[in-house]
Amino acid sequence: MNSPNASGWKPEMTRAEGSAPATVTGNRALMLEEPLLFEIGQAGVTGVDLPPVDAAAACRLGAMKRAGIIDLPGLSEPETVRHYTRLSRQNYGIDMGLFPLGSCTMKHNPRLNEKVARMAGFADLHPLQPQDTVRGALEVINQLAFWLLELTGMHGVAMTPKAGAHGELCGILCIRAALEARGDAREVVLVPESAHGTNPATAAFAGYRVENIPANSAGRVDLAALKARLGPDVAAVMITNPNTCGLFERDMMAISDAVHAAGAFVYCDGANFNAIVGKVRPGDLGVDAMHINLHKTFSTPHGGGGPGSGPVVLSEALSPFGPLPFTARDRDGVVHLVEEESADEFGHTQAFGRMAAFHGQMGMFTRALAYILSHGADGLKQVAEDAVLNANYVLRSLEDVLDAPFAASGPCMHEALLGDAGFGGGLSTLDLAKSLIDEGYHPMTMYFPLVVHGAMLIEPTETESKAGLDQFIVAMRGLAARAKAGDESMKHAPYHAPRRRLDETLAARKPVLCWEPGRSDL
Repeated sequence: MNSPNASGWKPEMTRAEGSAPATVTGNRALMLEEPLLFEIGQAGVTGVDLPPVDAAAACRLGAMKRAGIIDLPGLSEPETVRHYTRLSRQNYGIDMGLFPLGSCTMKHNPRLNEKVARMAGFADLHPLQPQDTVRGALEVINQLAFWLLELTGMHGVAMTPKAGAHGELCGILCIRAALEARGDAREVVLVPESAHGTNPATAAFAGYRVENIPANSAGRVDLAALKARLGPDVAAVMITNPNTCGLFERDMMAISDAVHAAGAFVYCDGANFNAIVGKVRPGDLGVDAMHINLHKTFSTPHGGGGPGSGPVVLSEALSPFGPLPFTARDRDGVVHLVEEESADEFGHTQAFGRMAAFHGQMGMFTRALAYILSHGADGLKQVAEDAVLNANYVLRSLEDVLDAPFAASGPCMHEALLGDAGFGGGLSTLDLAKSLIDEGYHPMTMYFPLVVHGAMLIEPTETESKAGLDQFIVAMRGLAARAKAGDESMKHAPYHAPRRRLDETLAARKPVLCWEPGRSDL
């Protein structure tokens, strides 16, 4: 697709950089080259003046006193600020543009949520404060728990898990506790091919043997294969719905009925709840446990390892086994944090234990509650509808130029799944993704799920405009055309990023984890 867009830009124009002369500084206009701290800093330099250590203090230090100079780089305050500001300009974030990572839900974070989370009464809390001094915080946790139960149609909720995989473990431990309470020692957890990759890892970590259930040609759970495997040794089925192929599991109620008839439980990975929030209640589908990624569905900052939050909603059969602590109201309407010493008072004597030292992620709770209350029922319903609409717009705009293996399976949900079939010249998904960096976008999720060769998983979320999606689609169509034509230059992309393509195998097997004086290959 070589026709210019509204700005007159053509895809092939990005390949003309070779004619530009090199600069003396290494800078390229406002893209500033920034060396390592070890290269620009000097030992002994500091932006802070500290008083000298007196003899008495040195005596108290004793063996802890440093024997010599540790040779760390020192910078003045302006140098420090400039260093990190320049580095920040080389990052890509949701505030810069579309972040198409499938299965991650990288959507805009409303600033109202941030303002609420930064209110002193929430931001300055300490987990060891007496309960009487944090009544407002407990009320927030309890209100959020209430709305999570309303949105899911479930019976109870554990608020302490820190993120998705932590929530999965919580749900599976609840299932194990329920089975042990009835003297039922089951050994197997069934995990469909279309489930998230953390699901089998969680089941194995909890001590279960994991067995795979295949997907059918439409990218959904093979119901017949699942029913054939159910038996007295199966503890649970861990299913992702909407699944990792971006599709809703239409047989969900039939799956739940079959699992329950076999005496097992249904765990639903709720990472993709964003696609059905306000539209479908998992409790109505027969789900027994499901984690909710607050940092995905309810728009709190995430990525780069955190922060996250993964409350787990539980059916009536599993609620008695949920972990401590949790919030509950007494007869006077006062909210309490129920711990081991008060569990009897609130009738919760079968808890399997704890998932965390304290109550959970307070900053995530305030953001999520602000998001829910500001959207309301109609707004949350529109969140799901717009997320699905945007994903289908991307899928249908690219299915004629990229392999879309499940395009005939009906509308997708929150993400579009594409593959690299038809690429020429030995090009792969990786080459297209690296070339996408030159177009000004963070690459999509690659090579996941494994059921599609060279998978490209794109999740636009509900917060992207049609104009923004159109620009992304133009870029993707141009790259697809180049990949199918076997454009060799794509094997060396990116060309315009702060750094060129790394030898990723070498970087993974021989990473440079520390600075060594005199090294010139950093």
